[in-house]
This record gives sequence, C-alpha cells and structure tokens, in this order.
Amino acid sequence: MRITDRRPFPALMLLLAGAALGGCSGGDFGRTRSDLRNDDMHRWLGAEATGSIGMKASQFQLTDNERQLRDLAYQFIEPPLSRPAWKSVFGDYQTLPSPWRQKVVFDRTAYGRNLIDEPHRSFASRYSLLIDHVRDDITRFEPFFATAIRVIELDRKRNTSLTMISDLSPRERTDATARMEENTLIVQWVQESLERRISSYRWALERLVIQAPDSMAADADRQIGELARLTANPPIASAPVAGHAVVSKG
Repeated sequence: MRITDRRPFPALMLLLAGAALGGCSGGDFGRTRSDLRNDDMHRWLGAEATGSIGMKASQFQLTDNERQLRDLAYQFIEPPLSRPAWKSVFGDYQTLPSPWRQKVVFDRTAYGRNLIDEPHRSFASRYSLLIDHVRDDITRFEPFFATAIRVIELDRKRNTSLTMISDLSPRERTDATARMEENTLIVQWVQESLERRISSYRWALERLVIQAPDSMAADADRQIGELARLTANPPIASAPVAGHAVVSKG
C-alpha cells in the first residue's frame, strides 16, 4: 500500500494564514502599526478639530498635559462598539472625523443595533455590557476634565504672556494661538461625544426593554442618568463652536 506524505500541508497552511493576518492591517498579525504606537499617537485630534472648521494646527510640540488630554479624549471620541471584538483584541486603530465635518452624520441607533445584533450573546449579557460601558464613561469623566482644567488654565496664562514676551515672532504667536484653539476644541469634542453616547445608550436601553424586559434595566437607567447629570454640569464650560452645527439622525 502506498502512503502519501502530507507533512508539508500544515506548514503551507501556516504560511498562508500568516500572510493573511499580515495583510489585515499595517502591523504584524493585525496589530496596530508601530508608527502609530507612540507618545503622540493622538496628536491628530487637534489637527482634525481645527482643520474641520478651517483653522490651521499648531506646530508646537505637545506638553505632557496636552498629550494626556488627547489620550483621555480619544476614549470618549471613539464610539462604543464601533469595532468588532476581534479588531479590538488585535489593536486596530483608526482616526475619526470631528463632529464639525459637514458630511458627518451621527446615528444614535448604531450602538444599540450592534449591541442587540451581536450573535451568541444573551440579553442578560447585553444589559451587562451596556452597564459596563456607561460605568466606564463615568469612571473616565473626572480624569479627563481634571486634565482639561489644567490645560485650559495654563492656556489662559499662555494667552496673557503673549503680550509680555519680547521679540515674539508672528509664527510663534500663530502657533501659540492655534494650540489654545486646539485644546478648547478637543474639550468641546468630548462634550459633544458624551451627549451622543448618552443618546445612544438611551436608545439601546429602550430597545432592550422592548425586546427582553429585565430588572437589570433599572440599574442601566440609573447609570445613564448619572452620566447625563455629569455631562450636563461639566466642571469646565466650553460653548459649541459658533456657525458649525453638528448633524445627527435616528
């Protein structure tokens, strides 16, 4: 009897699988590219915010506080459940348009539909995931706004110093002003993102109650209410950008 040697087959499959994984993103095995994983990986938030309303971004390097502001802001700006779980595991990362982009439309139903349509998940686990997401936002609230207060207060001092510094070049003044605008816009962006999240969470909870009433709904409603209370009374006031309405649907 002739026996065919098939030992090379697993090696071939591993080779093909490795090539496929490598093509999923710019990094090894689908992980975030190394050129994105750096201290300033969220620097683009400032340029996106100012660019979306026709302003130029500052060329100054980020201070430690400004870098932390952007890092903490991204946690609110990226919509919850916006990526499949496997992409989150592999570290998929993407930049996002600011809410002042004219073609950006907010769909408050997207989060709830992703939550409910997720296969192999019980309704109890859906309620739990919703509650976890809201609690995470509540936990992140104070650290972000504490950093925002520091940054805005230092920007006030920076603004005052512009009239006292000798030999200030036009380029330096432009970059300093642009950085202050960036920081303020990022705070406004987070405030808008929080309002969107609350709207999305409420829509999701309403659909869960319709489809599968559960006592967990009361806890979810309390958590959403607490997040709404915090968002309505932020520790730092930042008015919307005049003349640039944010579009929403759903």
